[in-house]
Amino acid sequence: MTPPRNSNAARDIANVLHPYTDAKAHLEKGPMVISRGKGVRIYDDQGKEYIEALAGLWCASLGFDNERLVQAAAAQMRKLPFYHSFTAKSHEPMIDLAEMLIERAPVPMSKVFFANSGSEANDSAIKMVWYMNNALGRPQKKKIIARMKGYHGITLAAASLTGLPANHKLFDLPLPGFHHVSTPHHYHGAHDGESEEDFATRLAQELDDTIVKEGPETVAAFWAEPVLGAGGVIVPPATYYEKIQAVLKKHDVLFVADEVICGFGRTGNYWGSQTFGIAPDILVCAKALSSSYLPISAVMVNETVFQGIAEGSSAVGTWGHGFTYSGHPVAAAVAIETLKIYDEINLIGHVREVGPHMQSELRRRFADHPLVGEVRGVGMVAAIELVEDKAARKNFDPGRKVGPRLLKHGEEHGVILRAMINDSIGFSPPLIITKEEVNEMLDRVEKALDGLTVELRRESIAAV
Repeated sequence: MTPPRNSNAARDIANVLHPYTDAKAHLEKGPMVISRGKGVRIYDDQGKEYIEALAGLWCASLGFDNERLVQAAAAQMRKLPFYHSFTAKSHEPMIDLAEMLIERAPVPMSKVFFANSGSEANDSAIKMVWYMNNALGRPQKKKIIARMKGYHGITLAAASLTGLPANHKLFDLPLPGFHHVSTPHHYHGAHDGESEEDFATRLAQELDDTIVKEGPETVAAFWAEPVLGAGGVIVPPATYYEKIQAVLKKHDVLFVADEVICGFGRTGNYWGSQTFGIAPDILVCAKALSSSYLPISAVMVNETVFQGIAEGSSAVGTWGHGFTYSGHPVAAAVAIETLKIYDEINLIGHVREVGPHMQSELRRRFADHPLVGEVRGVGMVAAIELVEDKAARKNFDPGRKVGPRLLKHGEEHGVILRAMINDSIGFSPPLIITKEEVNEMLDRVEKALDGLTVELRRESIAAV
């Protein structure tokens, strides 16, 4: 149906190029226009209500109408609406926020650098690693290893870290020097009869072999999300990070934890690194840092990394990196208030209560469904993977767009979902969601899945 000429949808089609969208199809179908939000719910410009099962993009941890964050932004706008952090300039919100992050870090950290998105933060961390190694007289130690299905952003370097085909095709990516090892997904990657621990051992050996093949003197860092997010909410197997870190330590390779999704309570601890026993050299965070009310991200580095940067900047005369909006005072003020709220409402305790309920309900409702191959997750992040053949763990042909079709059924029933690779459907609701709202969300998902099941059954009958 063509949108009315003067509608919001028509104006969008005429003027907006959307991220992660089939631009040609968008000209025909148009957007869903969201007008307002309240709690875990959003409303489109026709007044229809939806439960946001992914908190926007894994990020609106405090929901869509937190007045304290609004007031924090307004107060800072009146006091100091902008100032930069170049050439040793500073301001109180940036200083206070850096201090709060250092206090909350999962392992001792030395300094915090601020950017505006997870992509910028990961890109900055890459530059830090390269800069440090140059300063320390190791100019060959530049290669970076990430994982297939990992997601680390969309700038040229961050997209090279990312291990998803759509982020590489037609972009001439990844750039040279970026390598990828296997996805730590036991459901698809394990050999017959292979335990999680044995699978983890094999993946650690693969990483070791890759480093040796490339030359340990050339490999600088390993990048990992504690739980892979956009690649399908993949929870690594037992003992995986213990074994991976032993390999990195042996070869003097830095561990960079991408906590853009997992940070600030999503996995049931303040950091995903704490949930999985990770001791990162660099930690990248964003999204829930401000509940995504304003763009801000951060890179925390340990003393070793900082000293390398300090030595290099002394030799050059400056550390020639930064953004106009690094540590923007209004964004920093909102982030400070966000962290205060997390503490005051005991958000981690809430996630530890509601998260297991969400995980158990997902399994109770969907694990035995004929279209669901696997239900997986931890804390308040999860996925159900739709499959054509449950016994064979066979996915649907991507051309059938089964995952996106479930999303449309979900919208009809008032729930916003996210379809990822292999028709994995993500769940990452605002962290303030209640058990009752979880039940309501999953009731709507059940109706959507029932509708998709009927649709696919009719297609099968018609094909006979």
